[in-house]
Amino acid sequence: MSRFLLLYASSTGNTELMAEAMEDYLQNHGHDVVVKTFDFDQIETEELLDYDAVFIGTYTWDDGDLPFEVEDFYDELDDVDLSGKLFGVFGSADSFYDTYGGAIDLMYEQLERRGATLLSEKLKVDLTPNKKDILQCEEFAQQIVNKASGRIEV
Repeated sequence: MSRFLLLYASSTGNTELMAEAMEDYLQNHGHDVVVKTFDFDQIETEELLDYDAVFIGTYTWDDGDLPFEVEDFYDELDDVDLSGKLFGVFGSADSFYDTYGGAIDLMYEQLERRGATLLSEKLKVDLTPNKKDILQCEEFAQQIVNKASGRIEV
């Protein structure tokens, strides 16, 4: 089975709920999942290379900005070559703002610039995930599993 890193930031708990849904899904399917949060865990960008795939979740601050706790990590990505490394980017957002999920887009674009292989779709959920959103989180996790095992194209 595959080894995944699930790394996220959550202010209101919405992105955390998404991450928990993915973690449960992956573990229930026999995968090794390491969970870290930007708030509490030391994260070195080089350690991203130690996993079969990495999930990065972030909420969007204000009108499209990265959260403070994610900014240093985002900048440090400039120092690592992620060529061929598989990533999925997800997070909660608020459709009230003009820029919906801007931080999710910023993270996706930064990983793309660093050569990462990305799922073609980012997963954005408006505010608190409902049952349908949780199913989308599980489907998102399965897409990463499929790609990591070579079963689908990105």
